[in-house]
Amino acid sequence: METPAQPPRILIVDESRIARAMLVKYIRERYDTREETDGESAWQVLVLDHSISLVICSLSLPVLDGNGLLMRVRSSRLARLCTMPMLMISGDDDTALAMAKANGASDFISRRAGGSEVLARIDSLLKLAQAQIQLKENLEQNVQNPESGLFTRKYIEAQAAQAMSHAKRHDSEVSAMVMGFDNVSILREEHGVEVVKELQQRLTSMLASKIRKEDSLGHFAGSQLIVISPGTPGPACESFGTRLREAIHVANIAVHGERLKLSVSVGISNSPSDGVISARALIELAGLRLKEAQQQGGNRVIACNVRPADPLATPRLDLAIALIKAGHESEVIPHLAALGREILPLLELIERDRKYGLLAMEDGDAPLDEPPQEEDAVPE
Repeated sequence: METPAQPPRILIVDESRIARAMLVKYIRERYDTREETDGESAWQVLVLDHSISLVICSLSLPVLDGNGLLMRVRSSRLARLCTMPMLMISGDDDTALAMAKANGASDFISRRAGGSEVLARIDSLLKLAQAQIQLKENLEQNVQNPESGLFTRKYIEAQAAQAMSHAKRHDSEVSAMVMGFDNVSILREEHGVEVVKELQQRLTSMLASKIRKEDSLGHFAGSQLIVISPGTPGPACESFGTRLREAIHVANIAVHGERLKLSVSVGISNSPSDGVISARALIELAGLRLKEAQQQGGNRVIACNVRPADPLATPRLDLAIALIKAGHESEVIPHLAALGREILPLLELIERDRKYGLLAMEDGDAPLDEPPQEEDAVPE
């Protein structure tokens, strides 16, 4: 004989014993209940009692008020708590009501609400919460994200595990690259969510056109992307990441006539170079290196046991020209002497063949391949 299912438990938080008793009377035939008189004790109950499905909470409470409890719930790192349906009892304080809306209250009822209205609000919120849980489970089970079409994180981990198993049998290697735009929150704040989505789509398209058929491109976390590359050494991935970083840095992308200052960072891990023993560890290590790259200022690549490239190093000639075209002259000016010495043979050939006078110097000028001489001190 099957045990009947336990009804959902509702936590009622109100300082008034009469108000709590009235709510219990309305819902006790369909829901189990628990009562608390202040926000602090209610928070402790929520942390410990995993059976609670919904909270009915007054905005006016002692010790910790309704908004304080609401903020703790919404900022919790526990998915069970941060998504908890919060049905707030509205009072006469318009400021507290506005704060509750901003803090993520699920719905509101007045103290004069009847039993049928209270039950209807509870039923609606619980059905919505269940639908959201089901949607999340379905997305986790999907191979592809329905919005982007990219592989899900779960599927990427499965692909990495398969690649590592194959590499171990055939004495080969597997690399993971996690990448993302730097300062995404600033871009979103200054230019809006749609602009960030468009940038993400462009980065995705660029990666999809460059990776091999045997590589897997998918979601890592938030707006960050990951590529699993079987048989690819770490240095090759580092070179790929550097080219990607340079291409984004000099890209001419504008919004409303304003050129965006964009950069990406890349974290790279490799098996067996990094000594990781699982696909999840390989992926997490690449993610940690991406985080380190961004914490160091962004626009850089951190690879397997390799220090990030010195941002003060002289850029290649093609990159220097691209930086100038992109309006980043300040990044080139400190390297003009070194770049001039590198390009001098080409200038000399052009001069001999075309006679443009490119190398004509005034008396006293030092050649590009010689450093300027210090002037004699002027005697006092």
